[in-house]
Amino acid sequence: MARLIRVSPIGVPQHIIQRGNNRQICFSSEGDMKAYLNWLKEFSIKYSVDIHAWVLMTNHIHLLCTPQKENAISQMMQSIGRMYVRYYNHIQQRTGTLWEGRFKSNLVQSERYLFELQRYIELNPVRAGLVEEPGNYSWSSYACNALGIETELQTPHPLYLALAKTKYDRLKNYRSLFKAKEGKEKLRKIRESINKGLALGNKQFTTQIEILSNKRVTPRKAGRPKKDN
Repeated sequence: MARLIRVSPIGVPQHIIQRGNNRQICFSSEGDMKAYLNWLKEFSIKYSVDIHAWVLMTNHIHLLCTPQKENAISQMMQSIGRMYVRYYNHIQQRTGTLWEGRFKSNLVQSERYLFELQRYIELNPVRAGLVEEPGNYSWSSYACNALGIETELQTPHPLYLALAKTKYDRLKNYRSLFKAKEGKEKLRKIRESINKGLALGNKQFTTQIEILSNKRVTPRKAGRPKKDN
């Protein structure tokens, strides 16, 4: 399938994934992860991108974020990429590319999928067998969203703030989202949407995005188009 043109409307959350080239390691130490998160904070502020959730794995990253200015996410990711690749190549005494082409992204309907995406992102280390509980992994946003650890990197989404009136109750309600087992169909839909750059939402959401952007964010129907008689 041909790659869809990237659509990035202001105020609409996006799920982002970027992998190491050929799935190679792109974080070799805690220092590497700290460096990446520092640049993520710096450039998210510079380009006005709200970061809601993240996880750094050894060979890829996931982000859930909302741009507040036009082209903000592309500018942020390009700036982080340049700085981090230069840093990593120097540390590892290597040359050449680090990332697997351009980052992948897709639009997310907040009301239906925001918390599904945050849970999907923060459970990555559990699915990978690195930890038994998401709170045991240091390089994700779970500590902020579920345990109340404050950081300048995170900007809570309005739906997160609406979970409860007090911080204590918000954290409690957020942790409760992780009690249910992840459904295979939801996992498949999330992975398909990010891998193909498709909007994750209902028909009304995808139609609104296509009208707004004049670009396709849904898969084409299978088979050849019908000819007019």
